[in-house]
Amino acid sequence: MTLTVYNTLTRRQEPFETVEPGKVKMYYCGVTVYDYCHLGHARACIVWDVVRRYLQFIGYEVRYVQNFTDVDDKILNRARQEHSSMEAVAERFIKAYFEDMARLGIKEADEYPRATHTMNGIQRLIHELENKGFAYPADGDVYYAVRQFGEYGKLSGRKLEDMQAGKSDRVNIEDPEYQKKKDPFDFALWKAAKPGEPAWESPWGAGRPGWHIECSAMVRDRLGETIDIHAGGADLIFPHHENEIAQSEAVTGKPLANYWLHNGMVKVDGEKMSKSLGNFTTIRDLLDRGVHPMALRLFVLMAQYRKPLDFTDDAIAAATNGWHTLKEGLLFGYQYAKQLGWEDISINQLSTQHSKLSTQYIERFKEAVNDDFNFPGGVSVLFELAKELRREGNILVHEGKTDTPAEELQKQWQTLVTLAEVLGLTAQPEAETTVNDGLSDAEIEDLIQQRQAARKARNFAEGDRIRNELQAKGVTLIDSPEGTRWHRS
Repeated sequence: MTLTVYNTLTRRQEPFETVEPGKVKMYYCGVTVYDYCHLGHARACIVWDVVRRYLQFIGYEVRYVQNFTDVDDKILNRARQEHSSMEAVAERFIKAYFEDMARLGIKEADEYPRATHTMNGIQRLIHELENKGFAYPADGDVYYAVRQFGEYGKLSGRKLEDMQAGKSDRVNIEDPEYQKKKDPFDFALWKAAKPGEPAWESPWGAGRPGWHIECSAMVRDRLGETIDIHAGGADLIFPHHENEIAQSEAVTGKPLANYWLHNGMVKVDGEKMSKSLGNFTTIRDLLDRGVHPMALRLFVLMAQYRKPLDFTDDAIAAATNGWHTLKEGLLFGYQYAKQLGWEDISINQLSTQHSKLSTQYIERFKEAVNDDFNFPGGVSVLFELAKELRREGNILVHEGKTDTPAEELQKQWQTLVTLAEVLGLTAQPEAETTVNDGLSDAEIEDLIQQRQAARKARNFAEGDRIRNELQAKGVTLIDSPEGTRWHRS
């Protein structure tokens, strides 16, 4: 089965075909940097991170660009509140963004353009729109003439006449901006400078760009006139993405993007997340409260990416339990490689040796995810592998051996590690000194010998003391007719 994706523009699922064979140009509308990232950002960043990873997994060369909106009223308002500058606020929250994303295991984009670094491209695009009759100046502002673009509304499905009927009672005709416009639907491409605000020189006077033109310019400057995937949250379909299309396609006469992909919104206990409701949760607050980053990733990936996602304590608890199961499977090789005789391949290299994978599981994983990035279907394949490895681990602990060939177990584990990496789900064994209070394998074996000597001398109290000491340090002993085996908890 080849990859098919749901295209917001056409409202149907379509086979995925790129402009240039084997290559994907992908743009994700990133964050406006005026505050810490919240759960909605976490969902979007995880989803598009995994889409990118999966495209690379199935053989595409992906150029992934994600912008920062660093010119915006919200940033300016924050700067005023803090008696700071727009630049200082933006820099602080860009730094915080990278800290949060690193904790979530998000791979960095190939490029992070900023609006403030794209002023030449923004002004060039506005100038072209003006020359083609799609934009007009008005007292230092520049507006896009919406009715000049005949396909306006094709992404969102909205019609101007329908919007007109519901807009008349919400328009303030005394608003200076409204009075500058030729049509109520027109939107700002360039805003004249106001006292005390940052401004850039332009042919229309000092000012700053509108939000929508920033992304149109950054897409064209970094990726070209037509890209393969334009991604973002469903809340951006209108007006942001609709306006991007109008701006870009009016100039180039070409599609801005062949596939428009949108992730669903996040709710908290069934309600829209907002500060006014008191349910606004930042990524760092959630992780600092003890939610494991991989559990949060799993929570996001266990839902269909286009559907709303309801954040509840029960849902996070279920995802945490699920992560414990996957983690057990992912650590299988680290725990049992020596016992299974895998010494010929370094444990640290196993996850990168892709020549020995289970074709059956790989194909089932791809078949699921190729259906419009069905990550829940892919996760189910991981759980199947992890549970099988957990069962084999229990057998190895309690019986010392298993009937399953070591080569088959190695293949299953390596497949699990590889597929989990596609979803950004990774686990590493904790340092021995942390988990076992500094006990090395040799020290554990020595204590076991002391225990056996005590038991042989019928000093069972001393034998129990040694067992309890090892148990307290994360080492479990299993006695059997063949002798005593141990494993780290």
